[in-house]
Amino acid sequence: MELRTYYPTVVLSDIHLGSEHSRTEEVTTFLKHVDCKRLILNGDIIDGWQLRKAGKRWKQKHTDFFKVLMKMMEKKGTQIIYVRGNHDDFLDNLVPFQMSNISIVKDYLLESHGKRYFVTHGDIFDAVTTNMRWLAMLGDMGYTFLLWLNKVYNHYRAKKGKPYFSLSQKVKHKVKSAVSYISEFENELVKLANAKKLDGIICGHIHQAANSYYGNIHYLNSGDWVESLTALVENEDGEWNVITYDSLKYPLVETGKEEHLYAAVI
Repeated sequence: MELRTYYPTVVLSDIHLGSEHSRTEEVTTFLKHVDCKRLILNGDIIDGWQLRKAGKRWKQKHTDFFKVLMKMMEKKGTQIIYVRGNHDDFLDNLVPFQMSNISIVKDYLLESHGKRYFVTHGDIFDAVTTNMRWLAMLGDMGYTFLLWLNKVYNHYRAKKGKPYFSLSQKVKHKVKSAVSYISEFENELVKLANAKKLDGIICGHIHQAANSYYGNIHYLNSGDWVESLTALVENEDGEWNVITYDSLKYPLVETGKEEHLYAAVI
């Protein structure tokens, strides 16, 4: 029997299809094991910055990801909302777009269980991305190098029987400027939710999953599918959790506010 868990809403962001570091197979497997009424793709799903580079090409595994989306829409009636991010800014000429039960938008207002959440990728609150694109792309090159180094380092660790260790996450938590940037990013989004008199904000962009409160404002970040392999899910009671994907073959295990999905066919 195929294990499928139902959530009214699932939010994914920062998959970066086209980047060699995208965990495309994992996110595709994840989607094969969930059913949802509404799937929000919150930016940087396709990495146009990487695909424009020489030697980069669209692969079958990227097509397979979108085939799963089509099946979700056709067989389950899933509504798909694709929120444009900075790495998929090539969608600007299409926004807003709607056909059948898929739409492409710059942002989205999610209303559920009497609460209202503003859904945005988050790059509009990043001055570097918005006003200094050349510097953002330079930073993207540095991050890509760090991911490559991380891959090499963890290959060595695996040979020694040691567990996975994220260099980029370590940098984020240790470098003062990175910690400050994340904090300022979150504060700006919370201010926006307050100004709009909303209950919460749902974003991505900084590759840092979160489920927390700033006063009365619920701050949610769906993380990424490059390293963290995380998603946001809303259950039928309107409660939000962060799900972390793991390749072990066990069913969904709840662990308080965070859950782990061991994707499998049982």
